[in-house]
Amino acid sequence: MKITVADAAGFCFGVNRAVNIAYDLAKSGGHGCTLGPIIHNKEMVEELRLLGVAPVDTVDEASAYSPVIIRSHGVTASVLEELSEKGIEVIDATCPFVSKIHTIVSQNSADGTLILIAGDAEHPEVEGIMSHVKGDCFTFKDEIELSELLSKIPIENYNGVCVVAQTTFDKEIWKKCLENLKKVYTNAKIFDTICNATSKRQTHAKKLSELCDGMIVIGDRSSSNTAKLYHICMRSCENTMLIETAAELDLSRVRGCRHVGITAGASTPDRIIKEVLDIMAEEIRSGVTENENFEEMLEESLKSLNTNERVTGTVASITPNEVYVEVDGRKQTGFIPMDELSAIPITSAEEVVNVGDRIELLIMKTNDVEGTIMLSKRRVDAQKGYEELEKAYEDKTVLTGTVTEVVNGGVIVVANDIRVFIPASQASIERDANLEELKGQEVQFRLIEMSQRGRRRKIIGSIKSVLRDEFSKLRAAFWENAEVGNTYTGTVRTLTSYGAFVDIGGITGMIHISELSWLRIKHPSEVVNVGDTVEVYIKDINRETKKISLGYKKTEDNPWLILEQQYPVGTVVTAKVVGLTTFGAFANIIPGIDGLIHISQISNKRIEKPSDELKVGDVVQAKIIGIDFERKRVSLSVRALLPDPVADIEPDDEPESDEDEVVAVIEPDAAPVITLADEEPDEAVIAEAPVEEAPVEEAPAEEAPAEEAPVEEPAPEAAADAE
Repeated sequence: MKITVADAAGFCFGVNRAVNIAYDLAKSGGHGCTLGPIIHNKEMVEELRLLGVAPVDTVDEASAYSPVIIRSHGVTASVLEELSEKGIEVIDATCPFVSKIHTIVSQNSADGTLILIAGDAEHPEVEGIMSHVKGDCFTFKDEIELSELLSKIPIENYNGVCVVAQTTFDKEIWKKCLENLKKVYTNAKIFDTICNATSKRQTHAKKLSELCDGMIVIGDRSSSNTAKLYHICMRSCENTMLIETAAELDLSRVRGCRHVGITAGASTPDRIIKEVLDIMAEEIRSGVTENENFEEMLEESLKSLNTNERVTGTVASITPNEVYVEVDGRKQTGFIPMDELSAIPITSAEEVVNVGDRIELLIMKTNDVEGTIMLSKRRVDAQKGYEELEKAYEDKTVLTGTVTEVVNGGVIVVANDIRVFIPASQASIERDANLEELKGQEVQFRLIEMSQRGRRRKIIGSIKSVLRDEFSKLRAAFWENAEVGNTYTGTVRTLTSYGAFVDIGGITGMIHISELSWLRIKHPSEVVNVGDTVEVYIKDINRETKKISLGYKKTEDNPWLILEQQYPVGTVVTAKVVGLTTFGAFANIIPGIDGLIHISQISNKRIEKPSDELKVGDVVQAKIIGIDFERKRVSLSVRALLPDPVADIEPDDEPESDEDEVVAVIEPDAAPVITLADEEPDEAVIAEAPVEEAPVEEAPAEEAPAEEAPVEEPAPEAAADAE
């Protein structure tokens, strides 16, 4: 089976330009949108959406984003005005050839000329063209619709007729339409605005389909030019299938074919074409003879996608998205997309080239649209740099490059304008290192593998190899000078439930969780985080096992030292109750130290349990009445700061009222009996009080204190009278 890819398959100039603009916005971190799908390709639209550049349908939706990209098909004039009125930033990615049609119809309709447009009236591109017409306009899809239109339009009412075509209009149908038009109106202004790339694509597809017994058309079904390609191929090859992705490829329809042709619409990315070719490769690989090299056959079939011809040119002008070059020996003006200018991400072209510079370039793709060719500078630079890398690989030289991307399984480093893949296992000494931290960093590495098969190059490097050498030197220097008590500035690398591992210059030591803080913590992350820079000191060294224990908490932060210096016994503190027990309450004095308020020290009256007076969260004033530094215990007292309730009673206190006067009669040999005046007591109230607190006259100093009087039971007669 022979496979041929048609010339000019894949992105056209306008589509490629629009997609590059969207990619540039996504790479710069801009959160923009496209007004409608940027191109007619669902996969590409979805890819850009995931990168942060999503399509929206209306200007109102677009107002939530900035900037707004005008897609390659363009939009109506009214939409542009609305965007301007709302003050929305606009990036115009309208295909230059579509914009040219806008100018043609606007200028020619200004004097009353009738505008006729060959194309689909409901297509976004045609809608945009019609909006720029200042008078009457009509559309037609083929020569039949045009004939019917001309028979109804009073041509004499207009100053003339101007005819344009949708850029993707069928070239064969266009020719037939012009033949009919010239029969009716010989003086019509005809502008052949069909994109030359579209015309070339259709011509090549037609010729290829005539040679093949199987055709594959790749492109979005909503794409106008893809649909036209399909119909063109069907005319010559009935075995033509239209697919959007490689997954839709029906191999049963091409099995047994001698020659299969492949073409693609202007909105089809090259990678999808390559995926289809890869599947076809697997299908026919068993049929390749020993003398044939399938990789070479595949490269040959892809030549139409990349000419790989070197040219020299002069930089003519620079725009935000492209560099235009006058190519020596050619009439075409070439352009270099920003992503083909340098292998290292740049913000502006001036970082690499200036107007007037002479540069060597590689032709990526030729577009016959006004003689434009797409060029690459970075690929030429890469070819030159490859020889230098080969020598560095042989000599095991340490190279320096910049990490530009984090990809699946590793990172990309650019050195000598060549992309070098560094596997994740070779990107760092640490396991499961965060590769995102390397992005944008300048690193040193060695090449550990270089090979080339056809045009495919395999270049693999190792950062780990260089780091190991450096760390070996650092370790040797460390163990030569390491002593207990030495201080270091380190970086926290990992955390575990029992401590933090710190890199102190090629050597990793551990800070146990108990050494991180004087306070009780549950996890090291309460004190430090991965990546933190910390000051540590060596607590212990085991030179045999090469293990180092580090200290982090400082002596001056020891809360018991602070307590000793600032809170001696007798100090009154404000403490917060943090716990209750049956024998007392614990209150926090300073961070890291709790004191006990014994139940007997909570109140100046008898209480059954601490919760009668206190609850967790209460803030109280307490006096430090004892400190045991050896056992790490502090005793507090709230009672010591409360007034003595008995001592506060004065002998000459006046009763509050005559009615409720309290009379306390204290007999020398009996307990005091308290009754209310002017009332008959229902029963005797007997109170027991310490003698020293009884309101009696003081005995002479030389006499012994009076003994406590025995309590006598009331006489039976008195009890009866009371009843």
